[in-house]
Amino acid sequence: MGERFTKEGNGWRLGWDATAPKYCGLLAGSNWAIELTKTEFRAFRRLAMEISETMQAIASELMDDERVTCEAEADHLWIEAEGFPEAYGIRFILKSGRQCEGEWDVEATQQMLQAIFHLTVF
Repeated sequence: MGERFTKEGNGWRLGWDATAPKYCGLLAGSNWAIELTKTEFRAFRRLAMEISETMQAIASELMDDERVTCEAEADHLWIEAEGFPEAYGIRFILKSGRQCEGEWDVEATQQMLQAIFHLTVF
């Protein structure tokens, strides 16, 4: 995938620019965007993948109409999935000096996770 890319869908966008001096990554929703350092973007990707795998793993333990909340955390990033194992939204809080919060609805989350699983920039 080269040094630069942007992936986007309805209500989400991911970006990467390896040549950027400080903020290489981009996370965005319909009405918000935040640039992330390489470390923050990697942490987000790792935590999003972990949460996705956890939601799939616990699906067989839940009743059909049971909702679940799953959290994961790194040094400067907290992430939460909330909903059903096959349909959930994601919310995150960046806890570094910039401090921000963002979230995606169910549809955007599923599309964004598909894109993030296929990233090969690292």
